[in-house]
Amino acid sequence: MKVIGYTSSLPITDDNALQSFDIETPTATGRDVLVKVNAIAVNPVDCKIRQRVTPQNGDIKVLGWDAVGEITHIGDEVENFAIGDRVFYAGDLTRQGSNAEFQLVDERIIAKAPTTLSDSDVAALPLTAITAWELLFTHLALPKETVEHGSGANDIVLVVGAAGGVGSIMLQLLKKLTNATVIATASRESSKQWVTNLGADYVVDHTQPLAAQIERLGIGQVTHVASLNHTDSYVDDYVAVMKPMGKIALIDDPEALDIKKLKQKSLSLHWEFMFTRSMFTTEDMDEQGKLLSEVAQLIDNGVLKTTVGKHLGAINAQNIIHAHRELEAGRAIGKLVLEGF
Repeated sequence: MKVIGYTSSLPITDDNALQSFDIETPTATGRDVLVKVNAIAVNPVDCKIRQRVTPQNGDIKVLGWDAVGEITHIGDEVENFAIGDRVFYAGDLTRQGSNAEFQLVDERIIAKAPTTLSDSDVAALPLTAITAWELLFTHLALPKETVEHGSGANDIVLVVGAAGGVGSIMLQLLKKLTNATVIATASRESSKQWVTNLGADYVVDHTQPLAAQIERLGIGQVTHVASLNHTDSYVDDYVAVMKPMGKIALIDDPEALDIKKLKQKSLSLHWEFMFTRSMFTTEDMDEQGKLLSEVAQLIDNGVLKTTVGKHLGAINAQNIIHAHRELEAGRAIGKLVLEGF
């Protein structure tokens, strides 16, 4: 089978940073299914792994943690899926990724794909939907699906980095499944329009001091922060605008955080890393499959929509390099997807 990967870690300016290889197609055993990959999305984690992880002994590292495809083979312990099922998933960071014609994935972290979307539209969803869902409803503990009951009406949620992949699905979840008032950050006019269309009640510019802008809104103190990038740059702003006992959840990798600044207001700090369950084979690993099933239903019911920002064409080394370059330049709005080999 054909895969796109690398044998040495190179800067993305190098045209050989990612290459095409032919390797043997794996066989599904145990709880694994073998998926024929139809479409993928590229995420910042792909760039981070390519930059930080150097394969050993000539091994080929295959990136990619967003996919939709058709099951072609199942392991002998698979209970919930059959050959021919169209499924979507983010996968497992400790295994080979989805930049491949075929991929092995554990049945507990996959779900049947939404039926109302194309493959490329579906591919945009898994990693960011899981990340946003776990951050909002597990770590920040926002009340979910209670819009008609008024629960959470006093919540004010600040989403920093809202125009990216995670932010794009998070804004929809907040507006469709909670009563929270949502403040999104964006700087370019195109980004501001994007987050407004996805449901942000207010938009502030993250290239300017956040605290002063939020205070000028006159809507009260922020109760929850979803910090999706540059967390270390905004900690002082968070402390200034947040209500005592508020919650901050982050997904990025700050070099250092002075958490003593959170003490006076008793602000709590939460990490969201969507690969934790699969990486450590937790007892509730199947929660991610259930979560994706719920997302698929919300998509098919018209509650949520895809977050595709740009379709980059076929799945090949040149196009995936293009995606990495866009992500590393910080230019991407929404998700970058590719389809077909």
